[in-house]
Amino acid sequence: MELRKTFWTKQFLFVLFLLIALFCIGLKYNVCFLGGLSRKLNLDKSQNADSYSDILLLRSPSRVVNVEEIPLDNIASLDPHVTKVQLVPLWPNNETLKEIIDVAPKYQILRQQGLRPERQLPVALIIGVKKGGTRALLEFLRLHPDIRAAGSEVHFFDRHYSKGFHWYRHHMPPTLEGQVTMEKTPSYFITEEVPRRVQHMNPGTKLIVVVRDPVTRAISDYTQVKSKRVRMPKFEELAFLNDTQIVDTSWGPLKIGVYARHLEHWLLYFPLSQLLFVSGERLIADPVVEVTRVQDFLGLKRVISEKHFYFNSTKGFPCLLKSEGRSSPHCLGKTKGRSHPHIDPAAIQRLRDFYRPFNQRFYQLTGMNFGWP
Repeated sequence: MELRKTFWTKQFLFVLFLLIALFCIGLKYNVCFLGGLSRKLNLDKSQNADSYSDILLLRSPSRVVNVEEIPLDNIASLDPHVTKVQLVPLWPNNETLKEIIDVAPKYQILRQQGLRPERQLPVALIIGVKKGGTRALLEFLRLHPDIRAAGSEVHFFDRHYSKGFHWYRHHMPPTLEGQVTMEKTPSYFITEEVPRRVQHMNPGTKLIVVVRDPVTRAISDYTQVKSKRVRMPKFEELAFLNDTQIVDTSWGPLKIGVYARHLEHWLLYFPLSQLLFVSGERLIADPVVEVTRVQDFLGLKRVISEKHFYFNSTKGFPCLLKSEGRSSPHCLGKTKGRSHPHIDPAAIQRLRDFYRPFNQRFYQLTGMNFGWP
């Protein structure tokens, strides 16, 4: 009897021990499960909080995320307060900004033929002078299939230089290999900083200067300004100091005409062989002669000829029978060819006497005699 009691006691203790062991094991795994669930809940809460913070950051105008480019092999140096990104070009071999730059049908056809027009920095510039005939020359040159020019005066080298060459190139037209990219801004010739900046862009840049009798040019300049101002003093009052015979050389329209001084500054940075001087008077009288000189200077085939021009007696200068984008005859706008006001002949003579030594110096520097009185 005693043995049977001992046996059942041992069996009871064994079962009890087994139940306790199973309970402990179950309790252990439950704790782990609950702990993992707790960590998961905390992680989700943290992620949700981060997302909410991101939303607040995007909505808050006072918060700024700094973004800068770093090499991919420099991750270890990350500043935790700065968002780092690696900039990757959208196209391979993107050195020349191979963007989709023109959707005109002619460029679509060229791309279908394997030719891709691209924007390039200009290799030739019409740098001056104002009211000398620069607009007429550019319109005439547009007739050439191998010349592509910016549509308006960009003023990069005198007003927008701080924007950089990427900005400048974006303002150029798309060109194919072998075509000449050009730009015209007449104020370049008289702006002191421009020659050095152009040389920095390309020391081989070809420069075209359209010049005109400085007295006639000054009157034309005055006429243009007067057309925009209702009240403006007479030409003679502006050209001379205090009703005397002393020429006011600080007045812009007169200062531009001292061509020799401006040219001497350009010759500090460019050889004379890279400058072509076009006669504004001859450009009106015989445009083909001057345009042919420009075509030769740019190394282009002589395409523009007499068949492209006719003389408009009303305007007083040559117009185009046809041009790029136009099959009908047309002239320059109404702002060209204005009638000049009457100027006292004595004032004109004083100005001619003032310019004469500067003109002679200009003839010596250029090796050309423009025949101005």
